[in-house]
Amino acid sequence: MNRHIAVLGGGLTGLSSIYHLSRRFPGASITLLEQKPSLGGWVSSERVQVRDANGNSAEILLESGPRTLRPNAESILELTHLLGLKDSIITTPTTSSAAKNRYLQIPETHGLLTLPNSVLSVLSPPMRTLLLPHVLKEPLRRANRPKGITDESLDSFMTRRFGASFARLFGSALVHGIYAADSRKLSVRAAFPSLWTAEERGWGSMVRGLLMPGKSSKPQLGDYELGDIQDMMKGVSVFSFRDGMSTIINALEERVKQNPAVRIVCGATVESLNVNDENCLEIRTSTSEVLHPDYVVSALPLQTLDAIIPSSPASLPHLTANPTSSVTVVNLVFPRVPGQPPLHPAGFGYLIPRPFAGYSPSDPGILGTVFDSCSLSAQDRPAGAAAHFTKMTMMLGGPYSLTPSHTSINTVLKHLASHLSDPDAESPRQLPDPVFHRTHHHKSCIPTPTPGHVDRMAELSAALNAGPWKGRLEVIGAGVRGVSLGDCVESGKRSGERWSM
Repeated sequence: MNRHIAVLGGGLTGLSSIYHLSRRFPGASITLLEQKPSLGGWVSSERVQVRDANGNSAEILLESGPRTLRPNAESILELTHLLGLKDSIITTPTTSSAAKNRYLQIPETHGLLTLPNSVLSVLSPPMRTLLLPHVLKEPLRRANRPKGITDESLDSFMTRRFGASFARLFGSALVHGIYAADSRKLSVRAAFPSLWTAEERGWGSMVRGLLMPGKSSKPQLGDYELGDIQDMMKGVSVFSFRDGMSTIINALEERVKQNPAVRIVCGATVESLNVNDENCLEIRTSTSEVLHPDYVVSALPLQTLDAIIPSSPASLPHLTANPTSSVTVVNLVFPRVPGQPPLHPAGFGYLIPRPFAGYSPSDPGILGTVFDSCSLSAQDRPAGAAAHFTKMTMMLGGPYSLTPSHTSINTVLKHLASHLSDPDAESPRQLPDPVFHRTHHHKSCIPTPTPGHVDRMAELSAALNAGPWKGRLEVIGAGVRGVSLGDCVESGKRSGERWSM
């Protein structure tokens, strides 16, 4: 008798799950249920036609969601290899300006501060006073982790080890760039476990612990089918695809649709997931379909999963414990004005730390801006389009409360001009009018694992393996193990490993 597996959610996690499940259990039938009319979740690439006043035209590729991948994410490399996407890869070398140069924009100031990328740059002002003293003093601080605590916020952790100003300037900016969240609410064990274990390894000093060798918790490379793709990643900082991140979504969708045992249903909202009176898993959808799969993988947001599971005895703990961040993404394409300097310095982009007074509705609400032309100009057509156009992406929201005035194009351009101005200039520089701009509002797109998350997920796992579920439901995705695309693909790869069919 063929087993039936249902996968809930057709983002990258769900697609990764259904792909690997179909390989692990070739005799099983698999149904993917997705609420939206298309697959891919927050991954979305778009080509737009632009033209400047001098008649130059180009096709510019824009991302409204994730835009680059890390070469140390073996699960992503494996998927790229298995899907035959090697020839579509574009890379950013570690020697490039986009890899070496990153910036901070300090609230209520003009211009950008260059983050250090070498020992010499750490010794140069202003990092000599903003960064260096805190790093040098950290190994000399006494061990100060409160006795008995098993987790804390990243802000609390960094304040203990480096001081409050360091935690605000550098810790909050880092969290803005990854989680679009408040570092005072983010679990250090869940989001940055290597820092937590480094403090333990270094007898109370994080810096000392990072300098000491530690045991790797990553799976062995033998677990992955990588082909020769790792050779391509030598000396690479980040990578993407010529047609953007949607390349991997489209390839996954095409591949799984070739399998006659796989059925993909879009536009179907899961209304309930339960264990019925016959002890069978039961799914009901908005299209009046009723399924009784043998196993279920949920790649839904945890709050969404909570809403479709009835209360006791099948209820699950901690599904609503963590908040989520909403992010507004503004894609911008500017013309390059002949004879004028570039709009921004060479580099990856800049992040903005939490304001000194905290988050206020009167703040601009900007988290940071990516200089896409520096790292992703190879995606644009024709080759050399970067000589005539500059593309950037600004992110807003997260811990800030946004209003329509925050995200109006005039307001965005005003603040961007200030950020890209000379710090010593009396007034902000003038930016050319963009030849294209588009704003995307992503509601509740990034979960924020709060302190205690790791222990809560262990309790959730125990509940899934016991009670009425008996290991037949797996819960995966960004809200469980990690928000990076590598984390999402990895959790999809591992789904169903403990099932026997």
